[in-house]
Amino acid sequence: MKSRNVVRLFFTTLLIGGLSTLITSFFVKNDAYLKFMNPFDWFEILGVVLFFLTLGFVFSLISQMGFFAYLTANQFALSVFRSFWPMIQIVIIAFALFDLIYFRYKSLEGGTITTFILSAIALFVYGFIVAAIKAKETNKTAFIPALFFMVVITSIEWVPGLRTEGGDYAWLMIVPLVICNTYQLLILHRLTEKGAKK
Repeated sequence: MKSRNVVRLFFTTLLIGGLSTLITSFFVKNDAYLKFMNPFDWFEILGVVLFFLTLGFVFSLISQMGFFAYLTANQFALSVFRSFWPMIQIVIIAFALFDLIYFRYKSLEGGTITTFILSAIALFVYGFIVAAIKAKETNKTAFIPALFFMVVITSIEWVPGLRTEGGDYAWLMIVPLVICNTYQLLILHRLTEKGAKK
């Protein structure tokens, strides 16, 4: 991939992360805006908007670091484990989903496990759909790596949000992570194809 495409991927993903976090904040952290609505204080609201936009840029950078770290680790694992790597990835996916449910539930006092089960199922189903699209647009062997990236890497990137008190920042973080990861995964082969043609 040419350096121009790398720069384009970086800034586009950065913008997607910022905007998706900002939009999510209207729903998840609407109290941060409401307290400056009556009386209306545009300067404070602008400050809140810039805060969530910047926070989104940070989430985007986490997503991009995870993406390029996975690309490197995947190539290394392929050379070491060879034909066993897809099976190992399936086992790690199962463990990551179990971790999202059981260990999160055990780390919190009280609460219901249903929320954790639903969030893990939602991440898996969404990852399955994205992986199917990736496999359809490239080749069948891309399915498991794409599913691994969407489930396992997204879960690892989500850890800082999961450790916060309450659930606001966990939900505020997962939306841009999922969107940025989806974008990077589905745009990569298009950028590399363009680079190969030129």
